[in-house]
Amino acid sequence: MKRYDFEWVYTDQPHTQRRKEMLAKYPEIKSLMGPDPNLKWIVFGMVLTQTIACFFVKDLSWKWIIFWAYAFGGAVNHSLTLAIHDISHNVAFGNKLAKWNRLFAMFANLPIGMPYSASFKKYHIDHHRYLGGDGLDVDIPTEMEGWFFCTPFRKTIWLILQPLFYALRPLYVNPKPITRLEVLNAVVQFAYDFLIYYLWGLKPIVYLVAGSLLCMGIHPISGHFIAEHYMFLKGHETYSYYGPLNWITFNVGYHVEHHDFPSIPGSKLPLVKQIAPEYYDNLPQHSSWVRVLWDFVFDDSIGPYSRIKRECKLVKDD
Repeated sequence: MKRYDFEWVYTDQPHTQRRKEMLAKYPEIKSLMGPDPNLKWIVFGMVLTQTIACFFVKDLSWKWIIFWAYAFGGAVNHSLTLAIHDISHNVAFGNKLAKWNRLFAMFANLPIGMPYSASFKKYHIDHHRYLGGDGLDVDIPTEMEGWFFCTPFRKTIWLILQPLFYALRPLYVNPKPITRLEVLNAVVQFAYDFLIYYLWGLKPIVYLVAGSLLCMGIHPISGHFIAEHYMFLKGHETYSYYGPLNWITFNVGYHVEHHDFPSIPGSKLPLVKQIAPEYYDNLPQHSSWVRVLWDFVFDDSIGPYSRIKRECKLVKDD
């Protein structure tokens, strides 16, 4: 049965209370919070890999450029977006060195081809603080998206255009002033792009940008966009996935755990489930991101409207 509106609730998000209960019962979870010393080296290796790949693709034909962009480069770039997600929670250098995290996120951004990290940070804090918040959480599709993208064909187009909606939706739902960090992010990014173009021409640029766009659309890894918060079971707004794709996505599949404890790096989220299994084992979960995409497209009861929304009061930062 098709949905014609979002699922409106009038309660607080569940993660706030769960966090309090779990920390009272398992105070050792606090020891998992803090920076991941390995994250910066993994990200450095990924950025280096993509920069070297630019050299190797410069003389390929266009069809092979697109093939490798989808099959390899885009997967690396999508993984880098998830590294940026982790870094946005200050787990690369810790909260005391917040600015180093912002600058390092710009470094992780380089192979993606388009400035992204500073804007992501600006809005992602709202996604955690106001999960499902009307007009605040820009992860929620707009009314137009829910109304129009309601058939298998249209939902397929919507998935392909995910990068476009994620880029433009914040400007409509919750516009914010451009920050100096966003300007710096753009300057650094375009300087890297120009250097790649100057050294090896246009094809490496297409390889990087096309990979980013293609693999944020219909791709096995991009199933996490739908799996995380789309309501596959009434009343449940966050879902985890514990399959092997977590190995290349910084454990973003442990999404209930992440929202319970955003300051714990992805590498340690499996330990949260290990410490407190009774809080996770009986929750609904996904076993395949590919199956998530299939069900999203062909199940009439699931679509952009399949999100929980709530009214949230703004919290003023000190």
